[in-house]
Amino acid sequence: MDTLEELNRKGFIDEKIDPTLDLFVEIEKLKKEKNAIILAHYYQEPDIQDIADYIGDSLGLSQEAAKTEADVIVFAGVHFMAETAKILSPDKTVLLPDLKAGCSLADSCPPHLFKKFKEKYPDHVVITYVNCTAELKALSDIVCTSTNAVQIVESLPKDQKIIFGPDKNLGAWVAKKTGRDLVLWNGACMVHEIFSREKITKLKERHPNARFIAHPECEEAVLKMADYIGSTTGLLNYTVKSDAKEFIVATESGIIHQMEKANPDKTFIPAPPNNSCACNDCPYMKRNTLEKLYLCLKNGLPEVTVPADIIELARKPIARMLEISAQLGL
Repeated sequence: MDTLEELNRKGFIDEKIDPTLDLFVEIEKLKKEKNAIILAHYYQEPDIQDIADYIGDSLGLSQEAAKTEADVIVFAGVHFMAETAKILSPDKTVLLPDLKAGCSLADSCPPHLFKKFKEKYPDHVVITYVNCTAELKALSDIVCTSTNAVQIVESLPKDQKIIFGPDKNLGAWVAKKTGRDLVLWNGACMVHEIFSREKITKLKERHPNARFIAHPECEEAVLKMADYIGSTTGLLNYTVKSDAKEFIVATESGIIHQMEKANPDKTFIPAPPNNSCACNDCPYMKRNTLEKLYLCLKNGLPEVTVPADIIELARKPIARMLEISAQLGL
């Protein structure tokens, strides 16, 4: 096996796997042996979604990580999600198949700069989107997800001043929905930023009966065109309840696997980005593979750790989010 130094450099265990192995069977065996649970985000590749014990968006994954009885959590997602699981379950081992599964949005908000930004607004409550580092959560009063951001802002008194970070597009959408004046950090997710309004317009012309659905991390120009805006789970639920038979989907294309499973008689078209690729994949989410997940579970590495002082500070704003969500039935 790689040394820890090599593991940190590569981000994953690089071992040859017997090609005759049925990885689905082997992973199930290892899960039983180690009392492990696999939590996967909707943006993972289909094989990982199919082997996961729980598939969800950031809110659902946080709720699941907080209540699991497993000793080991294998987080098939990105680094900040595994950190959140560790913060909520510090006594558990949290594994991430590839440590380099990062996040462009989390990277767009370095904690030391955000700390200075926060100091300029001492009378403001800090709400941060869950897509950020553990250090940033530790600087926050409340964490939110795209599922509950509007409700969390509305749960605060109308005269309460608020900083919202790190996603400026989600923040602008929340400000519009709530009528509140939010101080926004200038961060964004590269996957949701590169949808092409022009290409979507042409796609809508070719599919006049298709509903256009979008995640609130998209830019305002794209959101203005949408028939429905919602979190990843919100988008999935909308496709199930809607009587439409065709959908153009503006978020990471991994969710389409669940949409097709839930709606075998409906058609889903990934919204085109502003580049030569036909659909919009998150390169970080897609760093995780079934092979890396198997090796990670087999070897008990790579492990995600968070310093104890950060866990203590970051737990409070996440706990507030989970409390508010539970009160609102989210």
